[in-house]
Amino acid sequence: MGAALPQTSPARAHEHAGQPATSRPERGRPGRGHLPGLDGLRAVAIVAVLLFHLDPDWLPGGFLGVDVFFVISGFLITTLLVREREGTGRIDLPAFWTRRARRLLPALLVVVPACILIARTVEADLLVGIRRQALGALTFSTNWLEIAQGSDYFHATSPQLFMNFWSLAVEEQFYLFWPLVTVALLAVHRRLGLRWGVIAGVVLGFGVISATLMAVRYDPADVTRVYYGTDTHLVGLMLGAALALAWAGPSRAGTTTPRWHAWRRGIVLGSLVTLGALLVLAGEGSSWTFRIGIPAASLATALLILAAVERPGALRSTLELAPLTWIGRRSYGLYLWHWPVILVIDQDLPTAPGSGQYVWTRLWAVLVTVALADLSYRFVETPVRQLGFAGAARAVGRRALSAAPRARHIAVGASVAATVALLAVLLTAPDKTSTQATLEANAAEAAAPRQTEEAPAKGDEADFTMPRGSEIDVFGDSMVVGSVHALRYYFPGIQIDAKSNRRWSDGTERVAAAGDSLRRAVVLAYGTNAGTDEEAVEALLEEIGPERMVVLVNLHAERLSRVEGDNETLHAIAEQHPNVVVADWHGAVSDDPDQLQADGIHPSLTGAHLYAKVIRAAFAELSESRTGTPVELEELPVP
Repeated sequence: MGAALPQTSPARAHEHAGQPATSRPERGRPGRGHLPGLDGLRAVAIVAVLLFHLDPDWLPGGFLGVDVFFVISGFLITTLLVREREGTGRIDLPAFWTRRARRLLPALLVVVPACILIARTVEADLLVGIRRQALGALTFSTNWLEIAQGSDYFHATSPQLFMNFWSLAVEEQFYLFWPLVTVALLAVHRRLGLRWGVIAGVVLGFGVISATLMAVRYDPADVTRVYYGTDTHLVGLMLGAALALAWAGPSRAGTTTPRWHAWRRGIVLGSLVTLGALLVLAGEGSSWTFRIGIPAASLATALLILAAVERPGALRSTLELAPLTWIGRRSYGLYLWHWPVILVIDQDLPTAPGSGQYVWTRLWAVLVTVALADLSYRFVETPVRQLGFAGAARAVGRRALSAAPRARHIAVGASVAATVALLAVLLTAPDKTSTQATLEANAAEAAAPRQTEEAPAKGDEADFTMPRGSEIDVFGDSMVVGSVHALRYYFPGIQIDAKSNRRWSDGTERVAAAGDSLRRAVVLAYGTNAGTDEEAVEALLEEIGPERMVVLVNLHAERLSRVEGDNETLHAIAEQHPNVVVADWHGAVSDDPDQLQADGIHPSLTGAHLYAKVIRAAFAELSESRTGTPVELEELPVP
């Protein structure tokens, strides 16, 4: 988003491999091989993310699940590093990074090629930018590659197959560099004799700096930079790491104090309420989500982790329930598969959001995702985690040698064919979506020089009869650009001034540039890129004046949760101006997703005619309400 905005990576640390043998754990303190409750929290996080990606309206703040994962990873990884240092006197960094590779790479190396091949059979638009996406996925640099690519309009609306891998990149960068920082911190701790709380405070300071950078650099026009940036999205990882360092001290992050025991229940309840409220109420379109919501969700998660690992209780028992543990252990696979599966099903089975069929496609996406994640966990992730890369390869080799010759030949042939097909798909992947190609083809026509004939001067007597095309000016963004031919078909002589990426704030300049040549009927179609700016809309209407007919076209986008609020604002504005009416494009297209292109936003060739018809019907409604004379609209055949 959705963002989107938003996407997550529950990369789960290997909790057992390479850990030193230790003495019996202290009472109430978990052993070195297990940290209770973390699988349950992972389950909560992945379910939140999944619900958000299935439909942002179902859980508007579900994308904050990524921050839950970040806190878990920060706490778990730092705890393992500290315990290794305490148990052996050193941290074996090559072994740590090898365990990370064994945990992350096997499933990733299956998901990326499989999804590319499957997507090619369904919709070529899913493969736009796929070479960059595959490179980012395989090198854990998705976040920075996407930031460098820019967040222009087309990338915001193009379906990105591996969009969710941005947070996997953030975590892997953390896994690469944080052990080095931890080694340095532990060396300082030992040499200077600093208390664990001091070291934890330093790490917490890193998180505060990152959260401050996100708050200061937040720009509603470019949320991608602060949300994807490793530097601006470290607060959760650092909170988890700071908690792990504080937990390593004799006070166990303050849980040995009477105050903790007196306030523990209230802290747990407050953290649950805070996290739950943020998941329900936060939205990717709100500035407070990024300035307050993300740190608050991270803090609530850290407190829940502390309460779960501190001692047995209702919270730990709940998080250790078998269903949550099952989901949590498969959270990495669920995360990797769910977004590509949703995109493929959306393209293969397009449905109208809110319909019964839409709900069934969402359930189907969940079932497919769970099945693939479970297969990955059983037959890809677990064997490599337990046996290592070499051991897993030997096991596969032994199985292959024991198979019948015909089966071996089929397997080799299928592997070669899949490899060749994958290379062919990567080499021939399109550079632009069909939507972008349409917009570019129409762009020149939408930017033609103004024609000034029949343009009334301001102050002329208002005329609210049904306008002809030669009496209409249209100002808008890519929605208008994509509908140029249909608008000219239904309104011969119409004047169009539209360009992709324009916003309501650009509209005032465009209308002012028209000056006295502005025609008596005006269509305004902005908001796809940055939402409805109420002040800008009002400024535009003031510039146009009350003597002209004005149509505001509302918005439709399948994966933008702000659309409902944007449309409500447009309707409220229209009610305050008797010369203004809303063209209900959202209502017209919601029941027929076939009228949209693959991005779920722009009209298809036939959808462009529906778009023009909606505008024509709005003018007729406004004319009838102001003149009292019924308007009969001729039904034109779609060419």
